[in-house]
Amino acid sequence: MAATLLLLTIAIPWAGALIIWLIGDEYTKLLHGVAVAFSVAAGIAALLLIPYATGAPIISVDAGPVFGVFTFAPDGLGVFLSAVATVIGSLAVIFSVDYMKGEGQIARYYAFVLFFIGSMTGLVLTTNLLLIFVFWELTALCSYALIAFHNDDPKAVAGGMKALIITQFGGVGLLLGALLIRSYLGSYELNDLLANVDKIPASVLSVAAFGFLAAAAAKSAQFPFQTWLPDAMEAPTPISALIHAATMVNAGVYLLARFYPAFKDVPGWTLTVVIVGMLSALLAAIMATVATDLKRVLAYSTVSQLGFMVYAVGTGGIFASQFHLFSHSVFKALLFLGAGAVIHAAGTRDMREMGGLGKKMPVVRNVFILGSLALAGLPIMNGFWSKELVLESGLKGGPIWAFVIMLTVAGITAFYTFRCVNLVFYGEPRKELHVHDAGPFMKTALIPLAALSLVTWLAAGPFADLLKNTLPHHELEHITTMEMVEEVVMAPATWIAMIVIAIGLVCWWQRDRLTGVANSLKGLAKAATDSFGFEAINRGVVNGVQSSAESLRVTQTGVLNWNIASILIGLIAVLVILVMGA
Repeated sequence: MAATLLLLTIAIPWAGALIIWLIGDEYTKLLHGVAVAFSVAAGIAALLLIPYATGAPIISVDAGPVFGVFTFAPDGLGVFLSAVATVIGSLAVIFSVDYMKGEGQIARYYAFVLFFIGSMTGLVLTTNLLLIFVFWELTALCSYALIAFHNDDPKAVAGGMKALIITQFGGVGLLLGALLIRSYLGSYELNDLLANVDKIPASVLSVAAFGFLAAAAAKSAQFPFQTWLPDAMEAPTPISALIHAATMVNAGVYLLARFYPAFKDVPGWTLTVVIVGMLSALLAAIMATVATDLKRVLAYSTVSQLGFMVYAVGTGGIFASQFHLFSHSVFKALLFLGAGAVIHAAGTRDMREMGGLGKKMPVVRNVFILGSLALAGLPIMNGFWSKELVLESGLKGGPIWAFVIMLTVAGITAFYTFRCVNLVFYGEPRKELHVHDAGPFMKTALIPLAALSLVTWLAAGPFADLLKNTLPHHELEHITTMEMVEEVVMAPATWIAMIVIAIGLVCWWQRDRLTGVANSLKGLAKAATDSFGFEAINRGVVNGVQSSAESLRVTQTGVLNWNIASILIGLIAVLVILVMGA
């Protein structure tokens, strides 16, 4: 039964993608119905798989001496993230029924969405390093196709290309690490690595560890690769919710947590992970305070919150990082879909043109406020509990200077979150916008997410047991929900964080009296607007790659037979190299 459910979790969205592709754009209502049905079915299969969670592979396919054994295991991390990908993904699909009404090329849209969901579930449910890489690249392909969905918009195409190129640097690091591990252990199996990590020379393990860190940083838009994610906002907003809450960016944090037992003793690795997470959280939070595009504010907040998760992994807080990922997937999907409802109605993403929309969009306002309270980390929202666990983990297992900076980020988060809510929903309208509240399908997605943002913290105990019982190499501690509540409430870090968050809220409330401070920070604001120079660096890299690709254009003859022959020759060469290596 478990093997069947695992296969269905991956296969159902892929089957739906194929069927939608075959139907084409002629039958729009049918496409909406098929997409919703297959996405919901995948979510049900993923939820049903949770009780069967186990750390042992339940599917093994011998692919020969070159590729090894393809294995799939529904351990705690895998079933948790597959449920996140499919359930949040299905809500994004339901939301799309209203959001994409009247859009063209709906078949291409839904096909890639479902293929994206299936690829993410495959990535987290396989324990074969080679298959992890394959699914890793499939998610990159899907993200590129969906970010650039509006292919007649140069900004969307540029955003898609930027995401594809920058994340490929991470793909190189992942492939390098996988091949090095295979060369010393003779296996791509994850469990073989965790059980026999001492058999790999320290220098080789260091290269693999930092290669995997580069892969995670690029995929999760962490320092210094953080600039691709804000440009991905050119995608339709349900895709933004899918990338930020359910699929793409979660993969990097997952990779670090998954391989933590193998790399935690590599000299300098955990400290580097802490620094990457800390810098990502700080820089992105500052950029969110000066952004005027509603979706870009949420994009920067995603980079920042992922920084909290990466920081937690570096301090040894695996449970804290994954619990915050769980909370974040709910409240960030809620915020992005809420923003999508606003943008769909208002026709603009510029918060300077909004104001007073709450009176005309009461449902969207209310659910957006709930998501904002969770993002800011205020009691009793899910983001409060998980973020406090992250900070507590940092206080126990990380350097004190990093903990102080992360506390500061918590205050900045409260500041930009309430700035965003105020500019969009309160005050006097700054432009005449004929808006309306969310449609029925939008509400169907928004209201459950709003409810979940209030209650998912109650799953802390079962979630901790799920991870502990299926991840023996991670050495996780048992904790019940009540123990988690007591730990958070009694921890000094919680009360310090609450004071810092309160300061952030007061700074926004009294912003008119702090103009002198604001003027003194104009230089910092200008640097934040320019992404602290990293946009120029990343753009240079992207332009360099595109220029190199243009120089190879002469190799394209335009004759199909020659192109196919070149592909086959390249494939044969790769297979020969792999066979010789084996």
